[in-house]
Amino acid sequence: MNRPSRLKMAAIHAGLTLLCMATLYPVLWVVKMALSPTDGLALTANPFPETVTLEHFRQVLSGTDAAGRWVFGRQLLASIVVAGATTLVGLTLAVSAAYALSRFRIPGKEGGMQALLVTQMFPATLMMVPIYSILQKLHLLDSLTGLVLVYATTALPFCIWNLKGYFDTLPRELEEAAVMDGASTFQVFVRVVLPLARPALAVTALFSFMTAWNEFILAATLLNDPARFTLPVALQRFVGEHKVEWGKFAAGALIVSAPVMALFFALQKHLVGGLTAGGVKG
Repeated sequence: MNRPSRLKMAAIHAGLTLLCMATLYPVLWVVKMALSPTDGLALTANPFPETVTLEHFRQVLSGTDAAGRWVFGRQLLASIVVAGATTLVGLTLAVSAAYALSRFRIPGKEGGMQALLVTQMFPATLMMVPIYSILQKLHLLDSLTGLVLVYATTALPFCIWNLKGYFDTLPRELEEAAVMDGASTFQVFVRVVLPLARPALAVTALFSFMTAWNEFILAATLLNDPARFTLPVALQRFVGEHKVEWGKFAAGALIVSAPVMALFFALQKHLVGGLTAGGVKG
């Protein structure tokens, strides 16, 4: 490698290093607030804590309500149930709908796909009133079941589009060969298509999980019992009218972010293929 090329590579690496530092700076600030003994917002530029303590994490994890119940445990369980059920329901409905739209001739298929795409133009808050009214009539207000139905419904259009795009890239010859060997349509779908679609399934499952795990506005509106709050809603109790408990808020934010980060690391080998292949063919 000649000298101009080495200088160019060094400049690229220096630029990427600066970009990473700028990106990680806010994250380090959150870690600093979570590990600092004080509960205020430090105004120094230093992103590293001078004194390290885990007291904020202990207070967040061991919090109880007036009845002595372990609130964080209940809220963690509620988040896991809601996110897990949303992923299961959304993925089950999306994968079957996407395969049917990709492989079969259905009257009005193009119009249906466009209608699904149009629904993504409107934010969930715009549908708050009809959602609230529907859940009220179904007696599902302040219920995790109602929240799962809302989350799965709002995530379904993206999941169907993503999976359909990936199914379109899979060669039909593999399915035709399986049919020639005597496999039924269901067996082809389960034994041939789904194993090949693992990257897209991983991306879709991660999106559904993140949608349910991180969502705040709908959960705060539809849930009233603190024991049923999901973790993002629970973080709101650290933000008061006259005071913000920054240390506990930062510690809670890191705890809430941990499961999503773990899923990213676990599914990272599938993410690139699932995100790119789905856009090859509409």
